[in-house]
Amino acid sequence: QVQLVESGGGSVQAGGSLRLSCAHSGYTFSFSSCSMGWFRQAPGKEREGVAAIDSDGRTNYADSVKGRFTISEDNAKNTLYLQMNSLKPEDTAMYYCAAQRYCSGPSLVLSAFGYWGQGTQVTVSS
Repeated sequence: QVQLVESGGGSVQAGGSLRLSCAHSGYTFSFSSCSMGWFRQAPGKEREGVAAIDSDGRTNYADSVKGRFTISEDNAKNTLYLQMNSLKPEDTAMYYCAAQRYCSGPSLVLSAFGYWGQGTQVTVSS
């Protein structure tokens, strides 16, 4: 059974950095076009795609984080990462790790992902 567990969230000052991790088990990321991603949801807002990566190394980023965030996956460690630099208060949200059940590439669309973690909170203060 697929299990995703996020970690690395916390409180940081604007301009700072955090690295989120998602330990996954029971998921075959190496399958062609299979993707994992990070989504976030701020209070009063809908969940939105932040970054995604597929097994071929293709990536996709939301415009709001492009140039600041980097997604990567270490298959040997079964861990997905999100390196977040130059954090802004608007990055404050619950961050969720997700994996595709039906492999379709690095999509930022919520419905493209079938497996979800419980989330880790990121709070950026000014």
